[in-house]
Amino acid sequence: MTALAARLVQAALVAVLIGIATFVMMRSLPGDAAWRIAAGRYGYDNVDAAAADAVRAELGLGGPVLPALLQWFGDLSRLDFGNSLVTGQPVMEEIAHQLGASVSLALVAVVLSLLIGPPLGIMAGLRPGGVLDRALLVVSTGLKAVPQFLMALVLIVVIAVQLRWLPAAGHGETRHFVLPALTLALGLAAVNARIARDAMARIVGMPFWHFAQWKGLSERQVLFRHGLRNISVPLLTYLGLQFVTLVEGVIIVESIFGWPGIGHALVHAIFSRDVPMVQGTALVLGLGFVLVNAAIDLAVRRIDPRQAT
Repeated sequence: MTALAARLVQAALVAVLIGIATFVMMRSLPGDAAWRIAAGRYGYDNVDAAAADAVRAELGLGGPVLPALLQWFGDLSRLDFGNSLVTGQPVMEEIAHQLGASVSLALVAVVLSLLIGPPLGIMAGLRPGGVLDRALLVVSTGLKAVPQFLMALVLIVVIAVQLRWLPAAGHGETRHFVLPALTLALGLAAVNARIARDAMARIVGMPFWHFAQWKGLSERQVLFRHGLRNISVPLLTYLGLQFVTLVEGVIIVESIFGWPGIGHALVHAIFSRDVPMVQGTALVLGLGFVLVNAAIDLAVRRIDPRQAT
């Protein structure tokens, strides 16, 4: 109960800080907000001074900051995120539509990273200092060092343009998942592999491992009966930290691949000065971080009861 209360307090603080930070940053951006909003509504080729003035008068832009911010918090207390300044649609409906696409892409990327990284890390950790261990160190360090936008461009050029195996962009079919999910997964897998390797190398040197082998259990039996449970704890713990990296990557990858997710929508909302949309999107991402960490804490305590003490 104490842990749940702490998470609720954390969620409330996240809501307050995100609301204030996004509101202040959007108000601080250079340029005419009315012109940007009008351009988002009618297109940059069709917007003129009259359209910008009409938007400014309709939305009351340029008014006092504090009343507008307090009104947003009041609406938030009623679970009302307001309406988009560009489309006029409720922000919650827009986010719900876009969030599904982002969550599906993120889940595929996480699953791919867990299928690639930990198995290689476990095999390397079983033979510390071996050929696989040294090769994994070089490859994982290189993959982690490559920016995600560059990884995306390399995959597009090689797989989509040169080999023509997959489309460079799109949404709606299974094949459209591969390149954006792989772009996100490779960086995550590089870190997962090193975490699994270090955990495995540490476990191999523990007394219970040698005792299990002394009893006659094979290396495979010791790994599946005792090793995997100990390896899963640091991997799960790091998944919470990876959520931040994943959110940053989703924003970049969705923009490059034209994926209709929440990251792509956030970029457009910032350019269009759509303050309610930016606040709602940032709030959902922030609360998602709290939710993911709470779920990971529960899973870790379930796997390893010693973590609860």
